Amino acid sequence: MPASQHVPVPHQRAAPEPQTGSAVDGPLNLLVIEDDPAGTFTVHELLDAAGTRVRIRTARNLTEAERLLTDDIHCILLDLALPGRDPDDELAALRHLLRLAPRHAVLALTPSTHAERAAEAVRVGAQDYLFRDELDGRLLSRAIRYAVERKRADTAQYKLAKSRLHAQENARLERGLLPTPLLDGSDLRFAARYRPGRSRALLGGDFYDTVRTPDGTVHAMIGDVCGHGPDAAALGVELRIAWRALTLAGLCGDELLSTLQEVLEHERDSEEIFATLCTVDIAPDGRSAGLCLAGHPSPLIALRGRAQLLPYENGGPALGLLPRARWPRRQVQLGREWGLLMYTDGLIEGRTGEGSQRLGQDGMLEMINSQLASGLRGESLLEAAVTRARELNGGELTDDVAVVLLERKRTED
Repeated sequence: MPASQHVPVPHQRAAPEPQTGSAVDGPLNLLVIEDDPAGTFTVHELLDAAGTRVRIRTARNLTEAERLLTDDIHCILLDLALPGRDPDDELAALRHLLRLAPRHAVLALTPSTHAERAAEAVRVGAQDYLFRDELDGRLLSRAIRYAVERKRADTAQYKLAKSRLHAQENARLERGLLPTPLLDGSDLRFAARYRPGRSRALLGGDFYDTVRTPDGTVHAMIGDVCGHGPDAAALGVELRIAWRALTLAGLCGDELLSTLQEVLEHERDSEEIFATLCTVDIAPDGRSAGLCLAGHPSPLIALRGRAQLLPYENGGPALGLLPRARWPRRQVQLGREWGLLMYTDGLIEGRTGEGSQRLGQDGMLEMINSQLASGLRGESLLEAAVTRARELNGGELTDDVAVVLLERKRTED
């Protein structure tokens, strides 16, 4: 085995990620773990037939190896015959090493008479194996490169599978948060928009739903769980499904919200978690509705091309804040032709340019009226509203935004 002169191995600064994540160019850094330092590897550097340097660090056991294991190590060569191994598990040292260095490529070293153990080492997690009695510099260099590339491919495959699983989980959450409305038999038009905040790839805690019960009443709601990420999204899904089930069972107003608060209190991870909610139940003739607010912004009603806020006095607190709260139901008149816009606070909390001024409900009302005056309705109105709020903010909105629009066209008496 050709070798260069004995030189100390320099201690290099650790990189942010181990170099197993990309192709290896230049010298190879190898950590050898074997019990006999005067055995196979007696030098700190080898030179293979192609002129590639293999820099070697040696450790006599796994405890010593842990101190030498830095991110500039390309590969680890483990002697499977380390003393002190579990008599019932010949690969105990390898299993320990794989837990110790999950991101590094690993080669198993064993005599050629133990081929079955070598193959089992690969099944357990090593990238390849080498036979001690057949080892030379060229074979070692090639095995290291192969092990590093195989580890890189395994890592990429794992990340891809994890990404796909994450996407599937997101899709399930999205279906739960943003359902298909149940409006069969109703003459109301439905539109909705959802845009996640810029800091999250996953949907947040905003949710909405719309259903028509057998008596012809159309029930709509929109809500927002405090916080972001999968926990808030999962709780939002639970509340949305509970709302639909309770509504179809005939509950509404204070009775429904009281039951939803019980669901929230049982399902939340912390007593600090709360949710805001706005519910509307529209009479079968479409001309009046009952409104309940649980700490949520009041919806807009557009009549004759002009929008205004629905009354928001006497609303109740957000769900989860007060144990025996009440949510009064207020009756509002709608008329024969109208548009009802429900939204989460992400739409009104964006900035309106430089400084700390927020869009707020008054700014949103002015924005919606301007868009109504230009003839926008339905999907186009929602898209324009969210886009304009983003433009005023100077970029993506920090919080999630959910907007729901129900519209009724004039009908003959």
